[in-house]
Amino acid sequence: MIVDLRTYTVKPGKMPAFLKLYQEHGWPLQQKYLGTCLGWYTVAEGTLNTVVHMWRFDSQADREVRRSAMVQDPAWQAFMLLSEEAAHLIEMKNIFLAPTSFSPQQ
Repeated sequence: MIVDLRTYTVKPGKMPAFLKLYQEHGWPLQQKYLGTCLGWYTVAEGTLNTVVHMWRFDSQADREVRRSAMVQDPAWQAFMLLSEEAAHLIEMKNIFLAPTSFSPQQ
């Protein structure tokens, strides 16, 4: 198992618009293709204007197959265009996490 931990930095004042756009267009597609979302959060204290979400995959290969299928969907491509036009994001990062032998499994 791996966890894809994604962190997005949103332009100040744009969080509500970013979340609305994602919830209406991106979220349904990611649920369809990516499978298990472990959490989708906004930062309440610390580095503000930050979104963090985590997705569970069986392996890196599983992630690649799922993301490849999603990227080929015309609805995802339309969402990416809307997202690019909205220009809500400053930065995107992702980290792949591997569980320890004693980590609770999802």
